[in-house]
Amino acid sequence: MKMHFFAAFSLSLLISFFLSPCNAQTNNTTFRVGVILDADSLVGRIGNTSLSQALSDFYSTHSNYSTRIVLNVTDSRGQVTDAADRALYLLKDVKVNAIIGPQETAQANFVIGLGDAAKVPIVSFSATSPSLHYQTPFFLQTAIDDADQVDAVAAIVKYFKWSQVVLVYEDSDYGISLTPYLSNAFQQVNARVSYRSTIPISATNDFILQELYKMKTMQTRVFVVHTTSGLASRIFLKAKEAEMMSEGYVWIVTSGIVNLFYSLDSKVVESMQGVLGVKPLVPISTKLGETSLYGLWAYDTLWALALAAEKVGFTKQPSSSPNTTTLFINETSLTGPKLRAAMLETEFEGLAGKFKLVDSKLKSSSFQILSINIEGLREVGIWTPLSETNANMTGFSGEKLENIVWPGESRNVPKGWEVPVSGKKLRVGVPAVGGFPQFVKVNTDSKTNATKITGLYIDLFDAVMAALPYAVRYEYFPFKSSDGSHAASYDDYLNEVYNGNFDAAVGDITITSKRSELIDFTLPIEEGGVNIIQKMDYDVDPNDKWFFWRPLKWELWLTTVALLILTGVAIWILEHRYNIAFRAPPSEHLGLILYIPFMSIVYANRERIVSNLARLVVVVWIFVVLILNSTYTASLSAGLTTLEPQKIYKDLSTLVSNNHSVGCREGSFIIEFLKGLNFTDKNIKLYKTPEDFHNALSKGEIKAMFTRTTYTDLFLSKYCNKYMTVGTPNITKGVAFVFPRGSPLVADVSRAIIKLTDNQRILEIRGHWIRDQSACNGDDSTKDTSLRISLKSFEILFGITAGITGTCVSVFLVAYMYTNRDFIRRVVSNSGPTTWSKLRALFRHFDQIDPRSSLSKKGGNNAGNASPDFNAYRCYNGDRETA
Repeated sequence: MKMHFFAAFSLSLLISFFLSPCNAQTNNTTFRVGVILDADSLVGRIGNTSLSQALSDFYSTHSNYSTRIVLNVTDSRGQVTDAADRALYLLKDVKVNAIIGPQETAQANFVIGLGDAAKVPIVSFSATSPSLHYQTPFFLQTAIDDADQVDAVAAIVKYFKWSQVVLVYEDSDYGISLTPYLSNAFQQVNARVSYRSTIPISATNDFILQELYKMKTMQTRVFVVHTTSGLASRIFLKAKEAEMMSEGYVWIVTSGIVNLFYSLDSKVVESMQGVLGVKPLVPISTKLGETSLYGLWAYDTLWALALAAEKVGFTKQPSSSPNTTTLFINETSLTGPKLRAAMLETEFEGLAGKFKLVDSKLKSSSFQILSINIEGLREVGIWTPLSETNANMTGFSGEKLENIVWPGESRNVPKGWEVPVSGKKLRVGVPAVGGFPQFVKVNTDSKTNATKITGLYIDLFDAVMAALPYAVRYEYFPFKSSDGSHAASYDDYLNEVYNGNFDAAVGDITITSKRSELIDFTLPIEEGGVNIIQKMDYDVDPNDKWFFWRPLKWELWLTTVALLILTGVAIWILEHRYNIAFRAPPSEHLGLILYIPFMSIVYANRERIVSNLARLVVVVWIFVVLILNSTYTASLSAGLTTLEPQKIYKDLSTLVSNNHSVGCREGSFIIEFLKGLNFTDKNIKLYKTPEDFHNALSKGEIKAMFTRTTYTDLFLSKYCNKYMTVGTPNITKGVAFVFPRGSPLVADVSRAIIKLTDNQRILEIRGHWIRDQSACNGDDSTKDTSLRISLKSFEILFGITAGITGTCVSVFLVAYMYTNRDFIRRVVSNSGPTTWSKLRALFRHFDQIDPRSSLSKKGGNNAGNASPDFNAYRCYNGDRETA
């Protein structure tokens, strides 16, 4: 077959040479160009045909050119060593000015080094690895770099909103070199490579089938295949056998497979129904018929070399110079650098589109998105690169991919993932930590060993999963430590999800940035917040024996007593000379002074007030007493019925500065939260159950308890009248369900949570387990909760009362002194020499009954019978005492 290949190729060259008009020219400069192809490969055969036709077409069109390319074709036989051997032959023996080929990346890696040493351009139309053109400036890639297509592939994933892909690639330089570019492109569109399947070129069908079954057990249903066409054919035949070409699956292939699609066997094409592929967009050409893109690139490559050769032209300089840098190459080409420079400047419209090398490689501006069906390839969209300002767009013409028929002849866009078909249910972990059974409670039957799990978060998770648009089978598994005991750390619990032991985690799991580095959270199912709970402390103890004393403050009590005494003294002064009730012996005067104001409160005393001034004082006093009585009664009643607790610690700084101990739940994220607030390990006490917290708070082991909002509601529902929340809750990111990083369930579960939140279903479930505790929460305002009345409230009233009383007494004394002015003058002038004797005389006179009063008119003894109080009455008349 190889003899036929080279015979046909040589014959075509001779015919084109002799038929060419340029054959008449005898002064043409010959450019020897070596060709390294694999004669047994499809690309080799396509390249052979295209190069032959391109040579003929070029010089038929450019018959006046002074240069002629002569091709020296060799066969690499698909081996790296043979390719290197043929390259040495062409460089040393034939002394070619350029080499076209080799076909494969592994062969090109060796040949590029030889070309660089000889300063001879290595031009490849089929080696598309993105790593090749970085090795040497003498490698020219006249094909579209594989890396150029990764953004188009990622755009498909972004367009359909798939979050995970499985990357299937060939275990060769060709397959491995593109995987970093694909991974980075998927990351840019927020998609994750959940699994990488590496398949050797020599893999058996059993190996491929086993790998496919392994991928079938995974959740991801989007597969991106980057292999050679031969290996891809075997993969898709086995994928159909494994029933992975059915509805719900997505297969995307790179351009290396699409470029050779029309050479694939019909059975392979049939197995690839519904596959999407990307391919550089090229103009429709009829010159080469229905050939692959490699044929177009080969055709344009020879035209580019011919144009560059004409630019270099004939040179009188020697074609080579000595080379001492390598063992294999003895000479370096002087024409090679010029030819390379001319190639980089060459620009024309070729069969594959505009030919222009940028950074030593061909660039493509657009890619076709193709769908494979029974009729062949059908274009469903065109992708073009976008500027950074439009990086959020997909880049598809019209922004829409239309009329795609997916595997299984489905027209419904696959969601990109499915519940694994391995028969296993999702393993959903639940914390088996004791404490609040309303959240999660694990009961194990000692006889049957059956486990029953109940609680708020179990009901919430069941409701959310039931709201998904598809059925998901799952089973709960209590999380236990390695020794079989119940785990206490939530971080250890979530590590089980990260390590793959659980497919999800349910419970009172708070969202934190540290945890989100390992796992993915859904949207919150509860609002976040950390509350401070402390024991209620009242400013008034309802069991205090002196509780009656509390409604009025001490200064008000003292002022009231003083006003009472003042009123009593004033009434005594005003009534003593006129009223028999006030004619008691001197030893009883103090009792009268205190008794009369008390009697006036209820106006039940049998003694009449005869002085108008005294009556005025009594009226004012009664008015004051009524107000005081009403105020006292109201304050006392309020104190007994609406006792309000006082906040011992109104903020965190007080707790920290006083070095107080505080409590929180074992295994909670609040432990780190408290450490961040400068609480020491010694001052952070850990508890499990509400009863533990109650005992610690009531005994004074801790001064405050830090809990999440939901814990707070549960705790206060049990101890509503004993504890209170203080301060403003420290906001956290809430409570959510947990899934492994990149799990496709996260988005759907989050949408289900939004749905249940909108229809109030979550509130209904929560209300079933937790009673509303809005009435138990402490008032966070700064109002004064004291019910005691101060003197300030009665300053004006007391001032008016004292003023009226003082005025009445003053008026009375002035009238007394005016009426008895002669006596007073006589006492002052005739009394003893001492002031005390004068005062005694005045007091004796004042103590006598006023002559104008009714008591004086009745007479001495008769008057004494007016009341029992007068049995001990004594009247003083100057210095003489009478009975």
